Formats: sequence, C-alpha cells, structure tokens
Amino acid sequence: MTVPVKDDPVAHALVAFLKTKTRSDWPVDRDLFAEGGLTSLFAMELVVYLEKTFDVTIAGPDLQLANFRTVESMVALVHRLRAVDA
Repeated sequence: MTVPVKDDPVAHALVAFLKTKTRSDWPVDRDLFAEGGLTSLFAMELVVYLEKTFDVTIAGPDLQLANFRTVESMVALVHRLRAVDA
C-alpha cells in the first residue's frame, strides 16, 4: 500500500525544508523551477538535503531536474532509491 504524498513523512520534511529556505508555502505538485521559485543552484542544495536527511545517494541518471521539479517527484525519488538499497 502506497502512502498518499500529503501523508508521507518524506513530503512533510521536504515541505518544511522548502518553507524554511524560501519563506513560502509549496504545494506538493507545484513546479518549483518553472514558476521562477527556485534556481538550478538550489537544486544542488536539494540533492545534499535529500542525501543527508534520507540516507540516499543521488548520482548519474538520477541527477536530472525532472526528479526535483516537485515535492511529489522528490518523494518518489527518495522511495525508489531506498527500495534499491533495501
């Protein structure tokens, strides 16, 4: 059974991180980059945050902007990487 993103602890942590960093609310399906909200430099900060917070390694093909566009896509990435490591 899959947890809905709105109830997922990874999503909650990401939304809190984004709010702290940007002082804005970020719906889980909002494109963080298309609306001028964040930069590609911030994407690298997201990579470091995800790796440290969720004990995953993001490398190679996973380092594409599509994986960081929304909270939903980052939650999916974290869960997929955790499943690979399990």
